Amino acid sequence: MRAILIVNPNATSTTAAGRDLVAHALSSRVSLSVLHTTHRGHASEVATEARRSGIDLVIVHGGDGTVNEVVNGLLGTPAPTSMQSVTVGPVPLLAVVPGGSANVFARSLGISKDPVEATNQLIDLIESGTHRRIGLGHCDKRWFTFNAGLGLDADVCEAIDDGRTSGDVVTPARYVRTALRTFFRRKRRDPVLTVETDTGVVSDGVHYAFVSNSDPWTFLEDRPVHTNPDTTFDGGLGVFAMRSTKVVTSLRVVAKMLSASSDPRSPALLREDDVAWVRVRCSEPTGLQVDGDYLGERTDVLFASAPDALDVVAPARSV
Repeated sequence: MRAILIVNPNATSTTAAGRDLVAHALSSRVSLSVLHTTHRGHASEVATEARRSGIDLVIVHGGDGTVNEVVNGLLGTPAPTSMQSVTVGPVPLLAVVPGGSANVFARSLGISKDPVEATNQLIDLIESGTHRRIGLGHCDKRWFTFNAGLGLDADVCEAIDDGRTSGDVVTPARYVRTALRTFFRRKRRDPVLTVETDTGVVSDGVHYAFVSNSDPWTFLEDRPVHTNPDTTFDGGLGVFAMRSTKVVTSLRVVAKMLSASSDPRSPALLREDDVAWVRVRCSEPTGLQVDGDYLGERTDVLFASAPDALDVVAPARSV
């Protein structure tokens, strides 16, 4: 099996020794070449070339942002209204060895957050030929693996990205602090979003909206955060849209997102699972993020589900 290991050397939890260990272990099982990314978008360029050259397996050692770049390089630009993956020709298998701060995509697939354990797990899966086909989401000519959103989370991602540029280390605690500051800074703003789904639901007066392709939405260390617990890689998208920024209401919803039962409900919350598409219109420009990557401000975004879009090396889905 011909494989390429795409490494982001600047990812939060990667080290030189760890990267060498991962590469050495994998090279004993597959015909492996290793490439370290050097600039934004580089992982996407490498993935595109890997598909064109007939590579069998693309392994990503990095965070969710690097994984997102690779997925977009493998699949190309999605058709704006397509509910299917439209890539022409064979697409390599995708595997992930976590190396970021949260590693939401890999952990949602059942991959260990520890890079060494994940590598051993990956070797076992490759040797047994175990992989699964998953659905993805897309919006704004970009694929996303686990989550996209408008409003609060996009503003948090923008602040985190700005901090990275300044040399700040990304940690779950920093995400929480940034989210709290952002929430209280914008809580008095008027709602500007209107959310519509293919099921006929239309809701205005929305402050912020998350659109998920899987559950959980994120991790705080070992604690999962659930917005749409019934959303999976095997179904449609989940939408989580808040019509209130009142502190007590918000705290109650957050408590449910963190609870063992993980079934967020509230009169102030629009939540739907397994929808084919979600459209969000904004009465003023609002920030958009995709898999934690801030893309800028938008006024109208269509989020679409693409079932059976990509083959990934991962444990079989638990029933």
